[in-house]
Amino acid sequence: MRLLLTADPEIEVPPRLYGGIERIVDVLVRRLRLAGHTVGLVARPGSECPNDAFFPWPGLSSLSRRDTVRNTLALSRAVKSFRPDVVHSFSRIAYLLPHLRGRIPLIMSFQREPTHRTVRLAVRLAAPGRITFTGCSEYIARRGRPAGGEWHGIPNFADTEGLTLGATSVPDDAPLVFLSRVEEIKGAHWAIEIARRTGRRLIIAGNHSDRDDPEGRFWREKIAPEIGKGGIEYVGPVDDVQKNALLGQARAMLVPIQWDEPFGIVFAESLACGAPVISCPRGALPEIVRPGVDGFLIKSIEEGCEAVERVGPLDRAECRRRAVDHFSADAVVARYIDLYGKVRARLARS
Repeated sequence: MRLLLTADPEIEVPPRLYGGIERIVDVLVRRLRLAGHTVGLVARPGSECPNDAFFPWPGLSSLSRRDTVRNTLALSRAVKSFRPDVVHSFSRIAYLLPHLRGRIPLIMSFQREPTHRTVRLAVRLAAPGRITFTGCSEYIARRGRPAGGEWHGIPNFADTEGLTLGATSVPDDAPLVFLSRVEEIKGAHWAIEIARRTGRRLIIAGNHSDRDDPEGRFWREKIAPEIGKGGIEYVGPVDDVQKNALLGQARAMLVPIQWDEPFGIVFAESLACGAPVISCPRGALPEIVRPGVDGFLIKSIEEGCEAVERVGPLDRAECRRRAVDHFSADAVVARYIDLYGKVRARLARS
């Protein structure tokens, strides 16, 4: 198939620093080409992802109305030049507007909760069966379905090839690890309290805000005063090698989220390293963690303390299998290829 993928214009593909979805698009393009597909990419100028045809966005802001118009026209030129069998957008749905009545099937992927008004408008304007929606989890797909259209929950993937299974068993005194941005919605304060009550060491890894904003104040008032006390350690941001080492030797990854996580790649990464996950049953977490198998989903600090004591016997190799079977690039790309074939065949019959 000839597949045209788009990414938002703000960050190169792959990203030079932070850029979660840009990493997803990069790997997706590479794997699709390895599978024998011809893949075009519309992305920020300077993107270095290998592709069969590259079309740079002229506008570099998703929020600018002027750039939106320029990028919508640019995508139309790319479609005319590349002549794809499917257009798969990880960028603004507005860029797809001229193609909603065309003959090319469109897939619009959401990494966060969709705006119902925008989705309803696209469904209303599109020819029957022309646009299909995906969410980065079944949770996001479920949130989008009331707005109309066909929705599929296809998860993001973790680097299960770069991340490896650590120890198949760890000592009873192995540390807990909090790995995420250190902010209130990620539950770092819960993690500290759970570690303190259970007498466990806790290693906190991740960025935090230094600004005078709510998250900066959360760090200074709730987290920083606890560092260095009672086995609470902060190691800052970590790269993939450090992440692998931390999780591979952890009793569990403890990130008790306080919001509805759209997916959360770090949870799949933890399983890939063999570390069970202790989190909360919000957002996509029930799709990732099987309680009593891959970790536990808790609703209180008290339940968190119980989970820490119960997590030891869990099969770390089974955690790894869960990640490879469901959240590896191979598993996820196969689902996208299947979807491409279905939407293309459906329109061919119409």
